[in-house]
Amino acid sequence: MTLPLIQFVDIKKNFGANEVLKGVNLSIYKGDIMVVIGKSGTGKSVLLKHIIGLVHQDSGELLIDGKSLHTLPKKGRLFFKKELSYMFQENALFDFLNVFENIALPLTETSRDTRFIIEEKVNTRMVQLGLGPIGKKFPSELSGGMRKRVALARALVTDPKVVLFDEPTTGLDPVRKKKVHTMIKEYQEQFGFTAVIVSHDIPEIFDLAQHIALLDEGKIIFEGTKDDILHSRSDTVNAFIRGDEQLCPTDT
Repeated sequence: MTLPLIQFVDIKKNFGANEVLKGVNLSIYKGDIMVVIGKSGTGKSVLLKHIIGLVHQDSGELLIDGKSLHTLPKKGRLFFKKELSYMFQENALFDFLNVFENIALPLTETSRDTRFIIEEKVNTRMVQLGLGPIGKKFPSELSGGMRKRVALARALVTDPKVVLFDEPTTGLDPVRKKKVHTMIKEYQEQFGFTAVIVSHDIPEIFDLAQHIALLDEGKIIFEGTKDDILHSRSDTVNAFIRGDEQLCPTDT
C-alpha cells in the first residue's frame, strides 16, 4: 500500500483560546493536486503553515513518508523543507527587485550555486513560463496575471517536490483565475510536483483537483474526488458548494 507523502494525524492547534484545528486527518499523495476548501477563518492556511514549518501542532502527528516530522533528525527536517516551495496569497514579490531578481531570490538566499548556475536556472524557468522578455521589468509594471506567473516561476526555480498555494487567484477576475488554474495544472503535469492548494474558487477549482478536502469547524469533514464531492449526500458539503451563507450544522 502506498504511503501518503504528507499525512496529518489528529492534528490539533490552538491560538490562545481560539481552537483552530480540532483533530485534522488528511492524506496527501505524491504527484497529486490536493485542494483544501472551507469557510474563511477555518484554518486552511494554518494547514499549509504546518507543512512548511511556520506553525507547530499542539498535539497529533505530521508524517512525511510515514515518518513523524517532529522526530526526524535535524538534517532530515532541513532536507524536507528544501523540497518545499510556497506561493503566497498576494504573490509577495519585492517591488524594488526586477522580475529576474525576484525569481532568483530563493537561490541567492539559500543555495551555494555559482552566479552562472543561478542565472541559468532562472533563465530556464523564465523561458518555460513565458517570461523571457520581461526579466528587467519591475512588478509594478506587470498585470495581475503576469505577477502570478512570476510568483510561480520563483516557487519553481528551486525544483521543489511540493508546492503550497495559498489562495493563488486572490484579486483576479474570472478569466484570469481560469488562466492561473490552467497554468498550475499544466506546470504540475510538466514538473511532477505535489500541489496543495487552499482556494475559494468553487466549483472552478474542482476541474484542477485530483483530491478535495473540506475543512469545517476545525476538522476535515469530506475528502474525495470531484465526482465524490459533486454527488455527496452530505447536507453540509452541498450547502457549502451552493454557497449558502451558513453551513448546515448536521447531516440528515
